[in-house]
This record gives sequence, C-alpha cells and structure tokens, in this order.
Amino acid sequence: MRSPTQRELDLRMIDAMLSPVLGTEVVQAAELSGGGFAAVWRATLADGRSVVVKAGPADDVRLLRYERDLIPAEARYFRMVRDVAPVPEVLHLGDGWIATTLLPGRSLTEVPDAAAVREELGRVIARVHTIEGDLFGYDGGRPSGRDWPEAFTAIMRALIADAADWDVPLPAGILETVERHRAVLASVTRPALLHFDLWDGNVLTEGGRLTGLVDGERHLYGDPLLDLVSPALFHRIEDEPDHPFLRGYAAATGLVLDDDARTRLTLYRLHLYTLMVTECPSRGVPVGHEWHVRMSKMLAEELQRL
Repeated sequence: MRSPTQRELDLRMIDAMLSPVLGTEVVQAAELSGGGFAAVWRATLADGRSVVVKAGPADDVRLLRYERDLIPAEARYFRMVRDVAPVPEVLHLGDGWIATTLLPGRSLTEVPDAAAVREELGRVIARVHTIEGDLFGYDGGRPSGRDWPEAFTAIMRALIADAADWDVPLPAGILETVERHRAVLASVTRPALLHFDLWDGNVLTEGGRLTGLVDGERHLYGDPLLDLVSPALFHRIEDEPDHPFLRGYAAATGLVLDDDARTRLTLYRLHLYTLMVTECPSRGVPVGHEWHVRMSKMLAEELQRL
C-alpha cells in the first residue's frame, strides 16, 4: 500500500528532474521499496551512472509538525557526516527532491545475522555523535530548545498535538511522565548529531562490511542514547549487553548504562512509539488497524515502565 505522503513518479518525470542538472538523460528508472514517507527511485543515466532520486510529499499533503522540509534536512545530514560515515554524495538538491549517488550493498533487512556489520555501525555512529549542533532538537524552526529537557518536551508536545489533529488516541500522562524525569534528561548537556532512524532498512552492507547509512532526513541534536533505540527496534537494548551495535558503540565511547541511562532509553522508546502511533493515519494506516494496535500496546507498556 502506497502511503499518502509518497508521490507518484514515472520515468518521464524523473528524466525531467535529472537531465537538466546532471547533463544526461535517464534511460531506466525503478522504484525502490522499504520507506513509507518519500518516493525513492533508482535511475540509470545514459552515461552509465546509477543515482537515487528521493522526492518528498506534494505541498498540499498533510504532515506531522516535525516533518516539514525533510528533504533539505537529508541533504544537510549527508553533507555533515560525509567525512565520518558512509553516506551518499548529494548530487543535487531540488525543490522538494534530492539526487544522490547510489551506495553499494543490501539493507540489513535482507542480511539479518550480520553481527559484525552492526558492531561496525555502533563504532561509526559513535563518530557521528562527535558532531555537535548549536541547539537541541530539530533545526529549521521545528521543535527545539535551549537545553535537552526543553527540546525533548517540545518534541513530545508537538507529537501529542499532531495526534489530536489526526484524531489518534494516546494514553494519558505522557507529558507529565516526561516532566517527572526532567532532571534525568538535564544530565545531557551536549547536542550531539543524531540519525534517529537506524532501523535495519536504513543500513547497507556488502561483503561483510558497512557500506551505507541512508534516510538521514529525521536527524536532530540531543542525547546520543536516542540513537540506541532504533538499531534494536522493538527490543530493550539495555537488556541485551551482547547486542553487537551496543558492543561496538560502547567500545568506541566507554558507555556504561547506569540507572539514569536506562530511564532515558525508556523515554526515547516512549517517544518513538508515540511517533509511530501518531503517524499511522498520515501513512494511510487507520486507527484500529493491526499495526496501530501493536504500536499502541508497546507505547502503553513503555509508559507503564516510567
């Protein structure tokens, strides 16, 4: 099922986008699967190059508050981390679309037992986290703050407002729970650059090595621990000390997961599941659908832990 946020594209449209800026025509194009927000296509050019075109939603499509201008955000992320992580090169940033180089490899969804790659990913993300922003939260006028508690609260408040706009029911007490743990959040004093969306579909591998990170459009600045949630999606990584991503990250940073860190990780799963529940209607998944019910159950469980 195509998400309402994904544009309908074809070879002619992609050629009209690429040929004026890359100097050669598109001879073949095929849509890539895996994402649910943007339309992503692989295009083969007449000069033999293969590139990726990613087009954001049309201007009249309803989005969540933090999703404004995600395509330019992706270009910023790739340019910021290019020296420390394997990300695509930005070939062109258009009006609501981006063209990048095509990275080699398959996603980890196709290579689920790649422990060495996951460990390498942990080390790479540790390097990405050395990059800092000048604010906490999102850039571009989206939810942010002068410190991490203020930014995280603003992010959660925006998601709750989005849920109200879309008539998505959320459990009571989310903001009160975040406020109750404000002191734990305040221990984060450095706005590290975070990818946020490090699930297996956004990590590429070939020959037993990490070859790419994609979908950097949802990046923000804040607690590095937030990036430990999506690599162990639907799990509690703090309860899996031998998880390869955690092993690689801890080896690079000396991370020790004490009680405060475990509380923050639970807060970040609360954030992720709030987002995933809230975005369901915008992706064409109605309230009451099996996926919505599953995410709502996981959200309630994380809230109860806090």
